[in-house]
Amino acid sequence: MLFNSLEFLVFFPVVTILYFLMPTLRIRNILLLIASYFFYMQYKPEYGLLMLFSTLINYIAALQMDKARDRITDKAGNKAGGKAVDITGQKKLWMAISIVGTLGVLFFFKYFNFFNSSLRGVLAWFDISYQPTALDIILPVGISFYTFQTMSYSIDVYRGDLPAERDFIDLALYVSFFPQLVAGPIERSTNLLHQFKTYHDFDAKRVSSGLRLMVYGFFKKVVIADRLAVIVDTVYNNPSGYDGVYYIIATVAFAIQIYCDFSGYSDIARGSARIMGFELMHNFDRPYFSKSVTEFWRRWHISLSSWFRDYLYFPLGGSRKGYFRTLLNLFIIFLASGLWHGASWTFVIWGALNGVAIVIEKILGIGKRAGKPGYIEQRRQERRNQSVFVRFFKAFLGIIPTVLTFVFTCFTWVFFRARSVGEAFYMLPRFLQGFDTFDLGKLLGTRTILGLDYWEFFTAIGVVILLFMIEALQGVKSPAKALDRMPTPMRLVVYSLSLSLVIWLAWTETQTFIYFAF
Repeated sequence: MLFNSLEFLVFFPVVTILYFLMPTLRIRNILLLIASYFFYMQYKPEYGLLMLFSTLINYIAALQMDKARDRITDKAGNKAGGKAVDITGQKKLWMAISIVGTLGVLFFFKYFNFFNSSLRGVLAWFDISYQPTALDIILPVGISFYTFQTMSYSIDVYRGDLPAERDFIDLALYVSFFPQLVAGPIERSTNLLHQFKTYHDFDAKRVSSGLRLMVYGFFKKVVIADRLAVIVDTVYNNPSGYDGVYYIIATVAFAIQIYCDFSGYSDIARGSARIMGFELMHNFDRPYFSKSVTEFWRRWHISLSSWFRDYLYFPLGGSRKGYFRTLLNLFIIFLASGLWHGASWTFVIWGALNGVAIVIEKILGIGKRAGKPGYIEQRRQERRNQSVFVRFFKAFLGIIPTVLTFVFTCFTWVFFRARSVGEAFYMLPRFLQGFDTFDLGKLLGTRTILGLDYWEFFTAIGVVILLFMIEALQGVKSPAKALDRMPTPMRLVVYSLSLSLVIWLAWTETQTFIYFAF
C-alpha cells in the first residue's frame, strides 16, 4: 500500500480512530500488528510470511541469549547453585543463528542472482565455463529495511544493551510497524520497542504536528519528486538520445527527486507515527546544504549511516586500531552501504566513490567538525547568535564548498540512477558535450520540455525553489515553532492553503517510492 494512494488515505484514518478507541494497551498493539501486516501484505501476501519468519528467528535467538546471560549472572553471583558452565559460546551460537537466518533470507531474495552472475564473470577470466541458473524471484518490498531493524534488536540483546523482549506481539510490532516498515527510518529497538509499552492518549497538539509533517512529506513526494521523475526518466531511459545540458538537467533533477522521494516518505512515516503517539528517528537534515561529503552523510539517511557506524564500523575496530585501519574501515562501510542499496555494480561503484571521498576528506581533515555529536545543531545555534550581516557573509563564503559537495554528489548519483555500469560510463564523458549546439530557444519552442509541458516544467522549477527557500529558513529558524506561535485562525489559514497547494499541484500519476526497491 502506497502512502500516496487513495487506499492509504482511507486506511490510516480508520486505523488511527480505532487505535484511540481501543480501551487497553494490549488490544491497541494487536490492532496495530494486524493493520501493519495487512498494510504490508497488500503488495504480496507471501511477503508477510518472510517477515514473520525473520521475526520468529530473532525472537527465539534473543530469548536464548538472554537465558545464557542470566545463567552467567547466576554463576558469578552464586545464585544458580549448579555446576559451573561456560555459557558464552551459547550466546555466540544463537547470535550466529540470528544473523545467518536473517541475512540468509535477504541474500537469497536480493543477492543470489547478482553474486551468481558475478561469479560467472570472474571464472570467465580463467577460461572456466559456468552457466548459473537465475532464480525467477521478486524482491520483497522493504526487505533490507526490516532485516537491518531486526538484526539491530538481536545485536543489542547480545551486547546486553537491553533485555530480550518476552512479548512476541510487541516484538512483531516493532519489526512490522506500518509507518516506517517499507522504507524506514531503520529504527532501533532501544528507541521504538519501549514505546509500544506506553498507553498514548489523544493529543491535539501532537496530532497537529504530525499532520503538518505528513503534508510536508506529501508536498515533497507528489508535488516535486513525481514531477521531476518524468524529466529524469526521459533522459536516463534513453541516454543515447541526449547529451551535455540535458544530462546535467536530468542529473540535478534526480538528485532533488531522490531526496524529496525518500525524505518525503520519512516525513509521512514520522508524521503518521507521531499522530498515534510514537516518535521515529529524524532521517534527513537538509543534506544539500552540506559543506563536505562527510557532513552530507551526517545529514542523509541518518538511520542507515548510524546503523553502519554502530553495527559495522565500531565492530571492525572503528578508529581504535590505527590510522590506516580507520581509513579502511570507513571505506568498507560505504562499500557495504552501496551493496545494501541494490544488487548491482552500479550501487557498488556509487558506494565506493563515496567511500573514497570520505577517506580523502579524513586524510585532509575536511569535515572533521561534522563528525562530532551535535555539530549541526551547534552550527545552528552559532548562526542564531550572529548578526544578520555576519550570517549573510558566512553564508556567501559557504556557498563554494556547498556547491562542490553538491556537484560531487550529483556525479555519484549518475551511477545510482543509470540502468547499468555501461550506460553510466557512456554518459559521463558526454556531460561536457553538446554545449556549442545547444539551442535554448529551440528547446523552449517545443510543446514539451523533457517530457513535461510548459506549465509542469516551470511548476517543477518553482516548487524546487520553494523547497530550498523553506530549508534555508529551517537553518535559521524553525517554521514549525513560528506556526505554533500564530493565532489559531491564522494558523488554520496557513494549514488550509498548504494543503490546498499540495492537492492542486499534486502529480496525477501515482508513482511508487524509489527506496521500495531496496
